[in-house]
Amino acid sequence: MRFASLGSGSRGNALVVEAGRTRVLLDCGFGRRELGERLARLGLAADQLDAIVVTHEHSDHIAGVFKAARRHGLAVHMTHGTLAAAPRDRGEMAGLNVIDSHTAFAIGDLHIQPFPVPHDAREPIQVVFSDGRSRLGVLTDVGGATPHIAAMLSGCEALVLECNHDSAMLAAGSYPAQLKRRIRSRYGHLDNQASAALLAGLDNSRLRHLLAAHLSAENNTPALARSALAGALGCAPEWIGVACQSDGFGWREM
Repeated sequence: MRFASLGSGSRGNALVVEAGRTRVLLDCGFGRRELGERLARLGLAADQLDAIVVTHEHSDHIAGVFKAARRHGLAVHMTHGTLAAAPRDRGEMAGLNVIDSHTAFAIGDLHIQPFPVPHDAREPIQVVFSDGRSRLGVLTDVGGATPHIAAMLSGCEALVLECNHDSAMLAAGSYPAQLKRRIRSRYGHLDNQASAALLAGLDNSRLRHLLAAHLSAENNTPALARSALAGALGCAPEWIGVACQSDGFGWREM
C-alpha cells in the first residue's frame, strides 16, 4: 500500500491511496484541470482511479467530486448527511453509495473503516485504510479528539494528522472574531498542541510515516507543526512530513 497527497489546506484537499490494483481518492476539492495536473505529478491519470470517498460537504473537500466521478466513471462513497448537504448541482449519477459512519466497507484491495468526528458539517467522517497488512489513519477537519478517534488511530503504520493552526498565531491574526471562534470550537479544527496531545496518547509502536496536514496558510507554519508533533513522539522534527497546499506530498510506501 502507498499514499500521496494532491494538496492539503483551505483551497483544496485530496489524498490518493493505492493497494494492489485499487486506487481510491479521499476527497476532491480540485477542479478537473487541476486534478489532472496534480495526479500527473504522481504518475497517475483520473481514469486510473476507482472511487472517491468523501469525508464531508465543505467545498475544499467536495468541489470536484461529482464532475470527476461523472467524467471518469468513478464510484462515490459518502454518508447520508454529507449527501443531503452536498452541492445541488451534483446531478444524476451511477455509482453513488451511501455509507454508515461506523461500518467498514471494501473497494477492491482496500479495506476502509470510517469513523465519525466532531466538525461543523452534517455527518462528517474520517477514515482508516488497510490492505490487510498495514493501516493508514487520516484525521483532518476535526474540532477535538475523542476516545473513539484515539482507538481508531492507535497502532497505525502511517498517520496524516491535522495541525491546522498555532493558537497564538490565530489569536493575534487578522481573521474576524467569529471565524476565530469557529476554528477554535469543538466543531472546528485541531491546533498544533491538540494534535500533539492526541498523538502522544496513541499506540505509536508501529508508526513509520507521520504527515502534518491541513495547515492554515496564515495561522501556522510547517516548523511549528513539526515541532509540536516531534515533541509528542520524541523524534527529530525533520522526520515528520508536511502536506502543503501547493504540492501535497509525494508517494509514501507502507
